[in-house]
Amino acid sequence: MDSRTAYTILIGLVAAERVAELGLAHRNDTALRAAGGVEEGSAAYPWMVALHTAFLIACVAEVWCLRTPWIPALGAAMLLAMACAMGLRAWTVAALGPRWTTRVLVVPGSLPVTSGPYRLLRHPNYLAVAVEVAALPLIHAAWITAVAFSVLNGMLLRERIRVEDAALAKWSGVPGRVSE
Repeated sequence: MDSRTAYTILIGLVAAERVAELGLAHRNDTALRAAGGVEEGSAAYPWMVALHTAFLIACVAEVWCLRTPWIPALGAAMLLAMACAMGLRAWTVAALGPRWTTRVLVVPGSLPVTSGPYRLLRHPNYLAVAVEVAALPLIHAAWITAVAFSVLNGMLLRERIRVEDAALAKWSGVPGRVSE
């Protein structure tokens, strides 16, 4: 099998995993809203969805249009980075349980999650996302996508983290902690 075809299949699998995550997020959103959850920063959500959708498309487009090479050592290292990032992401989702969502939703009075990766990191999910955005394109040497989307994702995450920290401080009464 051609490396570009294999890479395209990998991107398809990542996209399928993201769609499954959106289903889980939607179920959790519904439950959180029913429990009185308040959403903050909703205006930025469509931008986040657009960025992540464009990112997956750009990964494939750069590899096929620019015929980026498969570099085995780089590809293997980036596959390992992706696996680690996906493990951290899964650990984060498990730690947050029914509170995990792709939106900023806080149930007033609820305390932040401090278990799992939140014992060690303030924003573990966003670290995982940042690694994924850099590593996934580099699996097949798509440098332009890796750099461009890492910068755009960094800009988006900076605002998202600000909104989350403010929402949590406002609704939980615990300043400076994050519960996604």
